[in-house]
Amino acid sequence: MSAEDEARMIAALGQVFDLARNGDAVALAALIERGMPPNLRNEKGDTLVMLAAYHGHANALRTLLEVGASPDIRNAMGQTPIAGAAYKGYTEIVEILLEHGADVEGVSPDGRTALMTAAMFQRTDIVDILKAHGADPNARDNRGMTATDAAAFMAGRHGSPH
Repeated sequence: MSAEDEARMIAALGQVFDLARNGDAVALAALIERGMPPNLRNEKGDTLVMLAAYHGHANALRTLLEVGASPDIRNAMGQTPIAGAAYKGYTEIVEILLEHGADVEGVSPDGRTALMTAAMFQRTDIVDILKAHGADPNARDNRGMTATDAAAFMAGRHGSPH
């Protein structure tokens, strides 16, 4: 492959990831139908699922998961799609990931679960959803903090959310 061909291929792949970032479920479905792997990853290790989830695109996320994309592939930093959705506060995205078998206890390299992330950022609806799906409120990250500890730490750091 020539350098020019390689540059064109990299640009085309970048456009595929933009489809997930922008939530273009129709275009993603068409590409998958033509043979594109649904678990395709970019240079940061982000899958199409990760990008659709992190940017809050429910239809694109459903499209990917319904054709067999994994809800649990971590990116190069070890982050899970469900933790990203919890961080962003996307309740519907968390629910979709759980409906498609996302690991409610998946941990990042620092031992943090999606429940801890949701608690840290005061995403109480997501905390409730994750607990209802079996998330362990007593789990501890690598620093020994639980979800409650993480919430208290962040509330103290940024002022009480009254």
